[in-house]
Amino acid sequence: MSPDMSDDDRLSFIDTTFVPPDAPCWVSILACFLLACFYVGSLYVWRSDLPRDHPAVIKRRFTSVLIVSALSPVFVWAWKEFTGVEARPPLLALMGIRLEGIIPAVTLPLLLTMVLFLGPLIQLAADCPWGFLDGIKVGLAHFHHVIELLRFGQGTVSGIFLSAVFQFSYTAVFGAYTAFIFIRTGHLVGPVLCHSFCNYMGFPALSTALEHPQRLTVLASYLLGMLLFLLLLFPLTEPRFYGDPTPVCSLAAGSSSVCS
Repeated sequence: MSPDMSDDDRLSFIDTTFVPPDAPCWVSILACFLLACFYVGSLYVWRSDLPRDHPAVIKRRFTSVLIVSALSPVFVWAWKEFTGVEARPPLLALMGIRLEGIIPAVTLPLLLTMVLFLGPLIQLAADCPWGFLDGIKVGLAHFHHVIELLRFGQGTVSGIFLSAVFQFSYTAVFGAYTAFIFIRTGHLVGPVLCHSFCNYMGFPALSTALEHPQRLTVLASYLLGMLLFLLLLFPLTEPRFYGDPTPVCSLAAGSSSVCS
């Protein structure tokens, strides 16, 4: 919400735009969990002996994701009807699909994420003088999944387990970051672009940075990127850039540091 709004104005705005759900809180938590399981489970409905990076498997997974994404609004609508939530913003706006503030939503979150990856970007530019975009293409998008590694006998069980724990921790932090962007901006496009960029870049090659010929420059860019990211995190996601208050924040039962 706008910082110049009084407490009475905030309460008046909330009271006229949001009616809390009748169902218990655990129902909403369960709905979120089921939707996540629905998405992940759709990737494994295809039975195949091919690895996950095979073009045929990629096409099938793309089809699954497309179907789930198309059905997600129906799922959210069913949750809204079941819990009795009433809010002024339309359903698509609550899901981050709207035009208000679209230009900042496309540019600022992505710029913020690129600032965080300043170190890897400088490292790639130094290692790939033939072209910056060509250099980005050498980034690893994902770690392999545990089931597939075991299935094709790639690595030891302990190594695969540690890799899975690391991947889970990394993706959990990234999920919290994209959720923060979604709440602050009220747009879906920002998290999608940030996710695509991070997939394109992969996890920063810290071990390579420590052995880089220009180690001091690369490590300094890593540190500078993290510091600038922390300084710009709230300013570049200021809700007033995207239409204050954002539709998601209109569901808040009170003022929140994330929404203000």
